[in-house]
Amino acid sequence: MTSNTDPYLDIRPYNDDEIPAALDRLINDEEFINAILHYRFANHAGWFKALMSPLLKAYLKMKWSKLKSVEAIQVEVKKYLHNTLKKTTDGVTYSGLDELDKSQSYLFVSNHRDIAMDPALVNYALHQESHRTVRIAIGDNLLKKPCATELMRLNKSFIVKRSLKGPREMMKALGQLSSYIKHSLETGNSIWIAQKEGRAKDGNDFTDPAILKMFHVEGRKQKIAFPDYTKSLNIVPVSISYENDPCDTAKALELFEKATKGTYEKGEFEDIESIIQGIIGNKGRVHIGFGTPIESSFETPEEFAAEIDRQIHDNYKLFPINLLAAERETEEVTDNVKQTLATKLAGLPEGAHQYLIDSYANPVRNIG
Repeated sequence: MTSNTDPYLDIRPYNDDEIPAALDRLINDEEFINAILHYRFANHAGWFKALMSPLLKAYLKMKWSKLKSVEAIQVEVKKYLHNTLKKTTDGVTYSGLDELDKSQSYLFVSNHRDIAMDPALVNYALHQESHRTVRIAIGDNLLKKPCATELMRLNKSFIVKRSLKGPREMMKALGQLSSYIKHSLETGNSIWIAQKEGRAKDGNDFTDPAILKMFHVEGRKQKIAFPDYTKSLNIVPVSISYENDPCDTAKALELFEKATKGTYEKGEFEDIESIIQGIIGNKGRVHIGFGTPIESSFETPEEFAAEIDRQIHDNYKLFPINLLAAERETEEVTDNVKQTLATKLAGLPEGAHQYLIDSYANPVRNIG
């Protein structure tokens, strides 16, 4: 439905009939075209990029002319993701999917380490086992450019309005978001959402109860108590573990700067750079651990959050670098692993060392 009566029109992913126009807008977005040229031909002169611009547009127009549906876009994304994982990981494993019903929609609440790769990896695992892929929650702080919004909404992402300031506006946005999540689940569409706003830069994966309160906004509207409403959402905790975090040193520097200067000023393109680094950077081995649907009743958001955390910590796959960072040396902690950690630390100022060590050690500490 694309009419003005659609209550989710400004936040939901695009429908099939909206795909061609969105692709057309992307092709004619100079910022988008320039970003591709800058990335693809970084070492070429400006005149060469200007010459390539109409050729790139013509190429994209031809390449994308057959993409008329969400499914067709997903097939393209799958090809790209498959190639990326082949180049940037030492293998992707997953567990727990055999316990989930393929005909059921779930609300996947996941730990959050990487902006683009976390939901992409959940989708990869689901697709490999013939489950339907998810709709992805993405903060509007990452959608400052129109082309970023187009790309995300083309790929089954919906918008979480984080940048609103007025209380009334915020409540209205929360109501719309909560309603959209419930509507998606009721129409057979699973959802991926991070357990808290922003990535866990310190490796501490803990759920913000505010996320669960947001889920319940629609429940309150329907006068359904928190325990009953959250039980109806089919919430499944998901734990994503990277042997190597391509953004680990950048995260450690940010935490170090915040601790020493009190604030951290993000660069204009920092989020985009994090997204690119997360995609193209080496990730080592990766594991996606799917928990079990939470069917128990929890009276408060805090109690419910504790159960999500328990499953996320239990399903987190520890790698040798995690054990080394937590000073739990086993035979898995080889000289190579020690050298890897030493090389990471050598690229940081001494004061930032502990932040990087903690980011790998905290998953061990949280498991206990």
